[in-house]
Amino acid sequence: VQLQASGGGLVRPGGSLRVSCAVSGYTFSNLVMGWFRQAPEKEREFVSAIRRLGGIMYYSDSVKGRFTISRDNAKNTVYLQMNKLKPEDTAVYYCAALTGILNGANFDKPGTYDYWGQGTLVTVSS
Repeated sequence: VQLQASGGGLVRPGGSLRVSCAVSGYTFSNLVMGWFRQAPEKEREFVSAIRRLGGIMYYSDSVKGRFTISRDNAKNTVYLQMNKLKPEDTAVYYCAALTGILNGANFDKPGTYDYWGQGTLVTVSS
């Protein structure tokens, strides 16, 4: 399974950005997809996840109400729309994929996911 994240960049506080993750090598609709981020000298943290059919999404408290995860199973792509960005959102954003069954208690743990993309840098600064 290959994951290719893209769409990162520099954005001003309060601005918006959408990052994408294109998946190949697996039936995308059978994957649970997640987004994590890692700021310098910090641990990787959960941002959001979406189940296979897209009906159930999860968000961290820090992004709830500002970020929206979505997926297009026809395009084998998962998106993370980020609005009202803050400097503390600055990080490398990684997409992740789970091929198995998602335990609802573990959706926010990096070890739950089987495959990872290379990351895309989002910098929020004036």
